[in-house]
Formats: sequence, C-alpha cells, structure tokens
Amino acid sequence: MTNITRRTALGIFGSVACGLAGCASSATTAAGSGSATPEGSVAGSAAVSDVTVRVGSLKGPTTMGIASLIADAQAGKTGQAYEFTVSNTPDELLPPLIKGDLDIALLPANAAAVVYAKTQGNVAAIDVNTLGVLSVVTHDSELTGFADLAGHTVYLTGKGASPEYVVNYLLQETGIADQVTLEFKDEPAEVIATLGADPAAVGILPQPFVTVATTKDDTLLAPIDLTDVWKQTVTDGSEFVMGATVARADFLADHKDAVDRFLADHAASVKAINDDPAAVAPDVVAAGVVDNEKIAAKAAPACHIVCLTGQNMHDALSGYLTVLYDADVTSVGGALPADDFYYDGEE
Repeated sequence: MTNITRRTALGIFGSVACGLAGCASSATTAAGSGSATPEGSVAGSAAVSDVTVRVGSLKGPTTMGIASLIADAQAGKTGQAYEFTVSNTPDELLPPLIKGDLDIALLPANAAAVVYAKTQGNVAAIDVNTLGVLSVVTHDSELTGFADLAGHTVYLTGKGASPEYVVNYLLQETGIADQVTLEFKDEPAEVIATLGADPAAVGILPQPFVTVATTKDDTLLAPIDLTDVWKQTVTDGSEFVMGATVARADFLADHKDAVDRFLADHAASVKAINDDPAAVAPDVVAAGVVDNEKIAAKAAPACHIVCLTGQNMHDALSGYLTVLYDADVTSVGGALPADDFYYDGEE
C-alpha cells in the first residue's frame, strides 16, 4: 500500500512557491495499492523486500526526483511497498526520522549531516539526490559570467545558511569577494520584486522560482548556474550539493535489501525525469510540488536531479560539507560526519 501525505506548514518552497507557481493543496491524502512483482518494478533485479519503506521528502527538487517512483508505487508497479510523506520543511521530516517513523528521508545536504550528529551516527547517506539549484537572475544581458558580478549588489535569500556560505565561497574562489555586495531578503518573492522594480538589479534564486520568474517575465534572464560555476572553479572532486538521501542506520542494518531496492528505484525515477521531463511533469504535479506541468517540465533540467552513490556520492558530498563546516561549524551539526556516514553499498 502506498500512502502520500502532504504537511501544511510553510517552508523551503512554501506559500511563496504556491503564489508564484500555484501549488497543489498541501493537506490532501492520496492512496494507491496493488500487487507488485519484480517484473513490474521500475528497477529490475534488486531483491524484493517484505517491508514497507517509509520515505520522506520535501516539496521541491528532491520530490521531483522521486515523482515517477511515487506514481509507480501508487500503481503497484514497484517490487516493494512504499509510503511517501511530502513535507514543506526539513523541520517536519527530522523528528519522525529521528523517532523511527521514517526509514529514508531526502534532505538538504547540511541537514543530513546535522541529523547524523543529533542521532550520534544513526543515519547514513545513501545517495546525493540534487546538485545546486541556484542561478543568477537579471535583466542585464551583458552579465554572462560569474566574474561579471564584480561591482554589483546581489539580492538573495539564505542569510546564515547554505546559500550564503556557497555564494561567499564561490566569490572567494573566483577572486571577486571584495567587489560584490550581498543583500539578503527574507523570501524569494522579495528578490523577484526587487528585480521587477530595478532593471539593473541582480539576484540569485533557487528553482523552481527561477523558472517561474523567467516564464512570467520573458525579459528576465538566468545566465549563470551556480552548479556550473562550482564545477568550473572547484577541483577537489566535490559538487555543489543541495540534497542528500539518508537512511536510518538501524533500518539499513536490518533491511539492506530494501535500501538497495530503493536506490535502484530512485535511480530509475531520476532517469525518467531527466530523459523526458514533460512525461514525468504530471507526476510532479500529483506529488504537490507545483500545479503547472509546463513549469515542472521546464524547471526539471535546471534542478540538477541526480542519484549519486558510492564513491561518487562520498566525493561530491564530503567536499561540499567541508565548505559549509569551514564557514560555520553549526551548519553541519558541529563536526564533519565520520566515514560511517557514507554508505558504500557493501555493508
């Protein structure tokens, strides 16, 4: 049986996203069930588990990456049973994860490290699910590269959080930190309003706000993707990682086959949306991320939805967490996670 619940508190994409993109109701429940066989699975050969895997995700790119899996589970096409909870903020997912009411959660990367610290190691990162979702947005057609931010005031959200630390890090790495002023707003809608009021203004926005804003105003450009800037600037093998998937370590120890099956299903779901965003867009809408299929299809490629596992996950995530740790140790729970945080699939 597959049960999907959507929490009502406002958060990462919250009411602002609803106002811009038209979110589906955040207080609805949909259930689907059906017999499932390995042959009907989205992911081939992994062993079928007899446990229902309870998965939590956030109303944003992390859920876009499992939207196809949610739909397949509702239709009884997966080889194991799932129960999905889609929430607005990490604060809604962490308590049930810590209490054992969730088995797997798709979280902001730093929140994954924080919950590892809070539980004294009772979570393991099993994949990276989303790379960076931040882009520079402006009406200025001459602003085409990250170095062109020099001399500008840049409006963004996320003061005292990952966006501030990442932007400062990239400004430092590219040598223009002393030439850029950052001005923080409380919500992406305020950044968009500033861009609308001042044609010369420069902002940094996350997806799907970037897609929504540039769709509503076709003179607004998104010329610089910070994920690309990271790749071009940082050479230690790390990535700009926005989302990581964790499993409770005790659940992983007892149900390794179920976790491995989820990873196979997750990878297939990610492939589905990356291969054909328009085909998966209805599933994104059904999951409550946005209520506009065109926005979902257009935003998906810019969300850098991935399923990195093993050493690729370790390299991408550990380097990113080090950047956050160097900026603010509390952002990752006070210490960098130990090696047992990273699941290599061999346990």
